[in-house]
Amino acid sequence: MSPSAARNLRSGVGALLAATALVLTSAACGTVPGGGSGSGSPSASEQAVVTSFYPLQFAVEQITGGAVPVTVLTKPGAEPHDLELAPQDIARMSKARLVVYADGFQPAVDEAIAEVQPSSLLDVADAADLSLTLAEESGHAGESAQEHSAHDHAGSDPHFWLDPQRFAAVAEVIGARLAKDDPAHAAAYVRNTSSFVSKLTALDGQLRAGLTACRSRVLVTSHAAFGYLAQRYGLQQQGITGISPDAEPGGAGLKQISDLVRSQGVTTIYQETLVEPHFAQTVAGSTGASVATLDPLEGITTASAGSDYFEVMHSNLHALQKGLGCS
Repeated sequence: MSPSAARNLRSGVGALLAATALVLTSAACGTVPGGGSGSGSPSASEQAVVTSFYPLQFAVEQITGGAVPVTVLTKPGAEPHDLELAPQDIARMSKARLVVYADGFQPAVDEAIAEVQPSSLLDVADAADLSLTLAEESGHAGESAQEHSAHDHAGSDPHFWLDPQRFAAVAEVIGARLAKDDPAHAAAYVRNTSSFVSKLTALDGQLRAGLTACRSRVLVTSHAAFGYLAQRYGLQQQGITGISPDAEPGGAGLKQISDLVRSQGVTTIYQETLVEPHFAQTVAGSTGASVATLDPLEGITTASAGSDYFEVMHSNLHALQKGLGCS
């Protein structure tokens, strides 16, 4: 996201926060403390866990096992980086028992948490160990100095869930927080967290085994969302654009990526769901490479190669094995 876009987003969120104050005031006039029905029991919205985007929604659902309502701010099929919140969304966050998010991934959410009690927030960014900064990403390798300086390079790569080990660390933190906040169901949360982490550990083993012996270790993607996956399994990511899917590569960048594809014998360019495939198709067309899909799992849609995180990650593994020539 460019600096000007970020400024505009912050301005828009500021207006939404003011509107949200009116929504909350109106709601308070029609309810009684602790409930809405006069019974003194919390309403469904006050029991809900609000998550900012799909991987966090999936983790919380796995850990709660359906015992707690879980909602997500990013609608299926929407690009989470560009999330815009309505006043009702911010009101929902302010009433939730817990809001789970990752600081730095969605500017609109980062702004809106000012309306949420700190005791109802869980930021998983530290648990995710977001150690890859944008400067370390290879997604801008082909840009001229002028093109490179036009991008916003602040912050870290947020796509931790594509590394199952990082995702497991986040799950542990979510499970511990839910158990602390809800002691009556703590044992179930602990069991479910352990089961979820075991599945992630198994996935990690499958990815490691499946990507050990590959003809090529150069991973060319439409945007640089796969840094943690590449780092974990010994691949070299080259994004046609940078960490933001909205960025557009310059002519020098496209040429250098195309030259790398030819020199390294890369046979597959990976496009993504939720992102315009034009640049991946351009590089593939100029080099004779084929185009395949690699899903960053920022959301599940009818176009996804699976109905949940694990199914799509297994599809990603098969796509990587085929495109990189793994045996």
